[in-house]
Amino acid sequence: MRFATVIFAALTFQSFSQDFESTETDILFLKIQELEQEIAELRNDLEKQAYLVEKLLNELESIEVESANEQALEVVDENIFRFEGINDSQSIDEVYNSAIGALENDDLENAKKLLDYFLINFPDAERIPLVLFWLGEISFINGEIDDSYIYFLELVSNHEDHWRVPQSYKRLGDIYLTKNDIDNAKAKYNFVLKNYPNNSVSSIVLQILENME
Repeated sequence: MRFATVIFAALTFQSFSQDFESTETDILFLKIQELEQEIAELRNDLEKQAYLVEKLLNELESIEVESANEQALEVVDENIFRFEGINDSQSIDEVYNSAIGALENDDLENAKKLLDYFLINFPDAERIPLVLFWLGEISFINGEIDDSYIYFLELVSNHEDHWRVPQSYKRLGDIYLTKNDIDNAKAKYNFVLKNYPNNSVSSIVLQILENME
């Protein structure tokens, strides 16, 4: 009888132990599921945050670009120019004519601002060679020789058939002369004489060369 009781107790304990282990396993499994769910939610939140951050950065970049354009307009005297459109012929003419008007009034500062604005906003306009020419002239007058060289070089390199090219080559010669680079100055002046003998600028170049002898 005692032996049977012991066996029964042992079996009961084993059954209880198995049930306990099974319960523990179930609890552990549920906890793992909960953790996996939390990880999935966190990952989802991170993806949402990353999307929002990227969206915010794009908006900030767009705002910065708009702000830069607005600042470019604010520095221009409102009595000279008021921008009303984007890349339409009326606005292009308005900007360029306002720049030339400023030049005629010896207002080099506002003329340069308008021409810079034109160059940035209307890069494919037919008047780009003229804009480059006048920016080169203004820079030369202001003693900004290196900037002047860049404008004139771009003009002769990319718009070689434009009627301002002979004058631009002459000005490149002037720039070299200002730097006391006599050989390159003479090379540019002689280039004008050789390639544009009938242009009015050739007579000026010829006189400069004679004075250099």
